[in-house]
Amino acid sequence: MSGLLTLAGLSVPMRALRTLAAEYGDLPAPAVGVSTVYPERLELSLHEGLGAFDAWRAALDIRPDEVEFREQAGNTWTLTASAPYAGAEVRLIAYGPALDTVRAGAGDGGGDA
Repeated sequence: MSGLLTLAGLSVPMRALRTLAAEYGDLPAPAVGVSTVYPERLELSLHEGLGAFDAWRAALDIRPDEVEFREQAGNTWTLTASAPYAGAEVRLIAYGPALDTVRAGAGDGGGDA
């Protein structure tokens, strides 16, 4: 057997995506990632803010205490969580502006007083 992964080797996350699309087609569309590096993982990335994350979190039955919060470069917040679904590991990631970035855009300058 060759060490080369075939497209069939990615069938688990693609099947999970197909099942999610059928079951939760009304949820906000994420950017979708399937990789030969993690052939059992389906990555769903939400880049339009953090609001859609909660709907996906609930659909995937991820408890709030299983969500990891991080700040990137002081101007972006991320939420990350994983759950098994249809035989795959589904990794959910959301990106949104940090509070100081939102404040600065609203004209109050952001930062602390």
